[in-house]
Amino acid sequence: MKKFILFMGAIAAVLSVQAQQTFTLKGRINGRESGILKLRYTQPDGRFIQDSTTVTAGKFEFKGTITEPVMAYISGDVKKPSMDDPNFGTLFLAPGDLKLVLTEGQFKTLKLSGSKPHDEYTLLEQKKAPIAEEIKPILTQLQKASEAYVQAKKENRPDAEQDLLREKAAEIRDQLEPFNAKRDKIDLDFISRNPDSYYAAYMLSYKISGLKLAEAQKYYKAFSPSVKASSYGKKMLKEVQNLQSGSPGSAAMIFAKKDINGQDLNLADFKGKKYVLIDFWASWCVPCRKGNPHLLSLYSKYKDKGLEIVGVADDDSALAAWKRAVEQDKIGVWKHVLRGLKRTPTGFDRSEDISEGYGIHSLPTKILIDKNGMIVGRFGGGGDSDEEMDKKLASIFK
Repeated sequence: MKKFILFMGAIAAVLSVQAQQTFTLKGRINGRESGILKLRYTQPDGRFIQDSTTVTAGKFEFKGTITEPVMAYISGDVKKPSMDDPNFGTLFLAPGDLKLVLTEGQFKTLKLSGSKPHDEYTLLEQKKAPIAEEIKPILTQLQKASEAYVQAKKENRPDAEQDLLREKAAEIRDQLEPFNAKRDKIDLDFISRNPDSYYAAYMLSYKISGLKLAEAQKYYKAFSPSVKASSYGKKMLKEVQNLQSGSPGSAAMIFAKKDINGQDLNLADFKGKKYVLIDFWASWCVPCRKGNPHLLSLYSKYKDKGLEIVGVADDDSALAAWKRAVEQDKIGVWKHVLRGLKRTPTGFDRSEDISEGYGIHSLPTKILIDKNGMIVGRFGGGGDSDEEMDKKLASIFK
């Protein structure tokens, strides 16, 4: 038996080694003869890899192991720690021999050969390039507005001034929506046409917030078995499952928290008594704040007929701002708790995160729960419009 266990252990080790595939990334950089290049990527098991190499006579080489294609980032002499830096580029690593050509100060136009996912990424970026040109003026305005808000926050200027600057930035950001819709159409068309693409699976994870459950399920089911078995496919499955858990037809996840006043709040206490509208929002979310007057009108209209609202705020690290927003918007008439997302030295602890259990990816999103504890409506991210919410409530409490 001991020999058999050792034998099986050796087999497992061999399989593990086989799963790891090597890549060699050789390249040259125009306009630079020496210096350091850094390569960063996350392994499918979640390990963050940061590698570096020296440039000699304009040439460089990276070597590593990956189990599947992964998105990576390469940087040189960056002037600021930002993806917008001209010496910061994006590429899709794949097992095998890869060749990379960089130009100092123009990493965004890097050329990589030997990676099919990167070829797909480049093709799509080219298709969306005209849209990117159109939105440049808006992005410039947005950057200035965002910087003005950040500066006001650093200088601790009056809350009213900060609010106005944040709202101005949000108004500019709203101008991007039609262009984002155009880009989404291009991306989703590629995803539907390429079910065996790792890049399609990678990209879909960033589209989930704008998809309804049936759409997300359709795209996931169409993926090939190999893509479904990849880390991107597994991530998408989890995203779809989370979205399903927060969509009509599912039992609402029960949570218990201390509310804004330090009192115990348990969602289970409303079962058999009231309909509950969970409002996922944040003090910094301009659309959320602008929607509060309408929520107040709905609460006033239906509270005596059996409606309760529970606000779940994405403000775990900004308690003062959360409490100020509740008071300022006069929404303390209903219940309020924090989502429960905790920062850790290595990332986030989501074990008590309410938003995770309801598949929340964008704010505001509202979940309507009936007296039996079943979800009967989702409005906002991955759901219907606020107009549909109004109709739903009217039909329930007619």
